[in-house]
Amino acid sequence: MAQAVKVATRAEIPAGSGKVVEAGGKTIAVFNCEGTFYAIDNTCKHRGGPLGEGSLSGVTVTCPWHGWEYNVANGMCALDSSVSVQTFPVTVEGDEILVSL
Repeated sequence: MAQAVKVATRAEIPAGSGKVVEAGGKTIAVFNCEGTFYAIDNTCKHRGGPLGEGSLSGVTVTCPWHGWEYNVANGMCALDSSVSVQTFPVTVEGDEILVSL
């Protein structure tokens, strides 16, 4: 059964940005898309770049290393539909952001 883990507060991830967090032995990128929060695996499938350090436009994050793009809502790679990163359910309780692992 999935366990919800607090990873940040709303104030720590402003709209249009992301944050890299460690939770349950995983490195996760959490993004704030205009008030809706999403969480994906932090590692780009291309060469292991840190997705949480990439630029966010809408629900698309661009890997800072080689420009691969992923939809943070569903984990799908925009450049290759056969590639995706793991997504994690996110809930917000008050000011706390929780990710289910």
